[in-house]
Amino acid sequence: MLTDKQNKKLKEHLTNAQNPLFFFDNDQDGLCSFLIFQRYLERGKGVPVKSFPDLDASYFRKIDELKADYIFILDKPVVSKSFWKKAEERNIPVVWVDHHELQTQNHEETDVPDFVNYFNPLYDENMNKKQKEGEPVSVICYDVVKNKKDLWLAVIGAISDKFMPDYYDEFKKKYPELACSKKDPSAFDVFYKSEVGKIAKMMGAGLKDRTTNVISMLRFLMSVKSPNEVLEESSKNYLMRRRFNQINGKYQKLLTKALEVENSSDDSKILFFQYGGDLSISSELSNELSYLFPEKYIVVIYVKTGIKANISGRGKNIKPKLLKAIEPLQGATGGGHDDAVGAQIRVDDIETFKTNLCCLLK
Repeated sequence: MLTDKQNKKLKEHLTNAQNPLFFFDNDQDGLCSFLIFQRYLERGKGVPVKSFPDLDASYFRKIDELKADYIFILDKPVVSKSFWKKAEERNIPVVWVDHHELQTQNHEETDVPDFVNYFNPLYDENMNKKQKEGEPVSVICYDVVKNKKDLWLAVIGAISDKFMPDYYDEFKKKYPELACSKKDPSAFDVFYKSEVGKIAKMMGAGLKDRTTNVISMLRFLMSVKSPNEVLEESSKNYLMRRRFNQINGKYQKLLTKALEVENSSDDSKILFFQYGGDLSISSELSNELSYLFPEKYIVVIYVKTGIKANISGRGKNIKPKLLKAIEPLQGATGGGHDDAVGAQIRVDDIETFKTNLCCLLK
């Protein structure tokens, strides 16, 4: 957790911002982090960052378009040097809140520019690493503002990142109809077996829609009074519900295929599943497969027409092994957490990557 001093300082930056622009990672933790800050402040715009793995200079045009006076970067582990250069030239305050290890595109440790206000529970104020894992950014944001009406958003951000927050019991008392019925549930029990988990999935699907529909979803979520409004059928959330139904149909078919691969595999340690098409949901698939087969290493590979393949890996301490497997591959990038990691490699290198990883995991 951040210290009380850091929480106070972060809140000061937030309240000082008159027209902030929030860049957030394109997942539920990033989305909920933005919503928690924006709904507390009641001002500012949000931009989901879809580039992998870094926030690059192409996003800087949004700052000019919206005439932002503050930049907040939420849940992004890598920011490009070109982005930092533009921010420094513009002399605009930057606040970066994250819970990943500091790294470059080549997954090497890097420094935070002096002009950036950096908050990460992994590091102390002198940038010395003090712990191995940090709570999701949505949890950090909620701890800063403590806006009780957004307790549900903090829970969604947390469980989507496989983190069980201390305030889940408080949420369960407030919204028993949305909670998991299982006694002492894990974060993913809540995600896969409750109505609040369904809301989390709807948010994740909504982020994969066209830009105009994502903006419509953000506006709806910025103004919604209760999580039950997300589940209710209405014209306000029609696009969000439609996108969820579209993606969930495709997702269930892919999950069935992945289970067939697992059933026919003789490998008791690793499950490789590769698929293609127009929809990248490798992170979602790897999460559920890891939930279903917790003792296995899960590696989901998404190949789209072109030269790049996206990889999502899950399993105990998989990060260093997967990063080592892609190390000799030209142009490969990757990063994440010890047990959940993402990477991108060339399609031509997939078989080499598989061989490398198998050698390291067995």
